[in-house]
Amino acid sequence: MTNVLRLSDVSMADIAQVGGKNASLGEMISRLADAGVRVPGGFATTADAYRAFLAAGDLAARIDDSLARLDIDDVEALERTGAEIRRWIHDQPLPPDVERDIRSAFDEVLSAGASPQNATWAVRSSATAEDLPDASFAGQQETFLHIAGIENVLTAVTSVFASLYNDRAIAYRAHQGMTGHAVALSAAIQRMVRSDIGASGVMFTVDTESGNADVVVISSSYGLGETIVQGQVNPDEFVVHKPGLRAGRPAILRRTVGEKATAMRFSSSGGTGESTVTESVAESDRLRFSVSDHEVEELARHALTIEEHYGRAMDIEWARDGIDGLLYIVQARPETVVSRADRTVMRTFSLRARGEVLLEGAAVGQRIGAGTVRVVTSTADMDRVRVGDVIVADMTDPDWEPVMKRVAGIVTNRGGRTCHAAIIARELGIPAVVGTRTATQVLTDGMDVTISCAEGEDGRVYRGRLPFVEEETHLDVLSDTPVRLMVNVATPDEAFMLARLPHQGVGLARLEFIVGHQIGIHPQALLDLEKLPDALASRISARIAAYPSPREFFVERVAEGVATIAAAFAPEPVIVRTSDFKTNEYGHLLGGELYEPHEENPMLGWRGASRYVTPAFAECFAMECEALRFVREDMGLTNVKLMIPFVRTVAEAIAVTESLARNGLRRGENGLEVYMMCEIPSNALRADEFLDHFDGFSIGSNDMTQLVLGIDRDSELVAREFDERDPAVLDILGLAIDACTRRGRYIGICGQGPSDHPDFADWLIDRGIQSISLNPDTLVTTRIRLAGHAEVASA
Repeated sequence: MTNVLRLSDVSMADIAQVGGKNASLGEMISRLADAGVRVPGGFATTADAYRAFLAAGDLAARIDDSLARLDIDDVEALERTGAEIRRWIHDQPLPPDVERDIRSAFDEVLSAGASPQNATWAVRSSATAEDLPDASFAGQQETFLHIAGIENVLTAVTSVFASLYNDRAIAYRAHQGMTGHAVALSAAIQRMVRSDIGASGVMFTVDTESGNADVVVISSSYGLGETIVQGQVNPDEFVVHKPGLRAGRPAILRRTVGEKATAMRFSSSGGTGESTVTESVAESDRLRFSVSDHEVEELARHALTIEEHYGRAMDIEWARDGIDGLLYIVQARPETVVSRADRTVMRTFSLRARGEVLLEGAAVGQRIGAGTVRVVTSTADMDRVRVGDVIVADMTDPDWEPVMKRVAGIVTNRGGRTCHAAIIARELGIPAVVGTRTATQVLTDGMDVTISCAEGEDGRVYRGRLPFVEEETHLDVLSDTPVRLMVNVATPDEAFMLARLPHQGVGLARLEFIVGHQIGIHPQALLDLEKLPDALASRISARIAAYPSPREFFVERVAEGVATIAAAFAPEPVIVRTSDFKTNEYGHLLGGELYEPHEENPMLGWRGASRYVTPAFAECFAMECEALRFVREDMGLTNVKLMIPFVRTVAEAIAVTESLARNGLRRGENGLEVYMMCEIPSNALRADEFLDHFDGFSIGSNDMTQLVLGIDRDSELVAREFDERDPAVLDILGLAIDACTRRGRYIGICGQGPSDHPDFADWLIDRGIQSISLNPDTLVTTRIRLAGHAEVASA
């Protein structure tokens, strides 16, 4: 019988002896160190040692008898039984040979010099059925941190054994159909990484919402990682593109500054009792990122190495030591939810009515649920939770898992997309809105609410039970269509989710939506920050604090938005339209009132190309170009195509393309294609002259119809006359399509008309349109209908 194994001698072949978590630690230490993956060393007790412990004093028989009489769904009985079993375990000493071998291994680690004499230790639990592809035991048992000295280590080992009988662990095993002593426990003793004075977090090698396997998603916060896992903080989040990382290019697609209001740090070291304190984080530290770009990419490279070694998507915990400044991997286990999903079937949820939005937070689960609010503060409230209720809490606790499977949804004040509530919601297939800040104040017991996580990354809680539908699409049986079907993407937040649709690229990504959503500040106000009134300058400075300068804030945020969409839909083309704010829309951005004139009809005013060639806006346009050039040239996302809106004259066309070239976006270089929105009658009437300067057109049917028929598309008084199918509009569109066909150039349309009017779509196809770009909610139904059109045409 073996009581202790060095982690350097352990591999995944030893799961039966040291459990999934500790086997994985040993696997990485022995197999991945040469690849740069840094894991703290140590040793682990074995399943043999655990079973020897249970065999003493008839402990195993007493536990079996107690569990056999337990009704697992009786929360109060579960609490009593678990407490009694844990007390028995704490009262029983370790077998003499087990204690001797632990002491010997501890002395060996110290004498090897791998850790300083004053080092403290992490004593981690690992169940022998834990972290397997078909059962995630994450967080079921306890880990004890910052343990000083062998006597306290021995006590911590016993506490780890006792944690196999936490209420949540007992319930989880019962729900998994595991009875008796099929599961044993191992305790790893590792050098403590001092993340309490550094940073820590979680990373997944797959997007946990959409299932996109081309990204690494990293969460980060100051102090111990428990604050992220437990949902105590809203962490920073980073999304890293794997293909870019492998190519050695800048690969961070998205950076999100989390609130990070608190950090868990050690108040003392020693035993297994409470030795941590939660401290407020300084305001200046909250506003900046807790890790650098260099560290984010180093972590992502480690994640890639680990994923490639294991051959599957992974859930990884990491820590940055505040003493040596190095990054360590402290846990790696298989991701068990989205990576196992059926990718050929897409389930989508959509609301059939709208209501009052009570709260917003981070969406988890891409689902919708409705139920009665139950505000939960502790396990004492668990017996009030009924099937179909909505749990509302400051943050969830692993001990609540026995009842969480009953509920219709979860809402929390605190937490990010990798917190406990989010992980459990995904596993159970229920929606969760986390990090709302005020859920327990706004929502009260007995309220009926609807939770929507099907509207992008922003989850919403609506008043009342709203009607919604769930639709199922089998992606592997959809037929081809006679035209490319592309999708319009409003914001980067929804890109990974929308990329699951049966698409052929993005026909329209509006840069002004990215500016409005991710920046919210007038670009000239950023350029003039030092000249602004103090109050306005302070507001802007707070928003951009995580970035080196105002200009870099704008360029990097725009680049992040464009790159996220481009990466989500790669290798299909992504057509990005440069900003087309009107003066009234720019005026609504922070600082915009200082720069935007008042126009009686902004729709026909200073917008599109005319802005870019005006000296007053030239430097703002240069920042857009810098961001787009970075995405294509530095990040290597050359599937990005450009599109220029509202080009009134050929002279404007020439001026704009020259401006693009001056700013590093020369048409034809590195495969760059530049299209023009065809939305003004002059564009079609002089199509050949415009096509001398562009690679094709994308028809903007809304503006074109407005200008051909003289109808203000925003006026309800004449809305009944607005029709893209009017013969005059069709004549103009026909000129544009014919010119592109004759010249061998791209011609598409990006608007709602083809999905609203099937006969309009048929006319476009018959006339020779190459692509139709649709809003996401109509893409699948339009594809099904047009597939029928193709079958009829071929017959």
